[in-house]
Amino acid sequence: MDIPKIAQKSPIIQKVQPGIYYWCACGESETQPFCNDSHKITNFEPVDIVITEEKNVAWCACKQTGKKPFCDGTHKRL
Repeated sequence: MDIPKIAQKSPIIQKVQPGIYYWCACGESETQPFCNDSHKITNFEPVDIVITEEKNVAWCACKQTGKKPFCDGTHKRL
């Protein structure tokens, strides 16, 4: 089983607009928290998420969350 790269040990908090977002699951993207196709060298695939209203989002950046793509506090145990 592959282990994703930890991009950072805290969430990336952003105000997002409605739309489709592709969250980086491998941790290799240079455009965190979003996919830039770096996963092609891994066995990971991005997670697509539909946001239906403007809101603040805490994207997981440690890539260990149980609530992909959102932060669940797992980074505090790393």
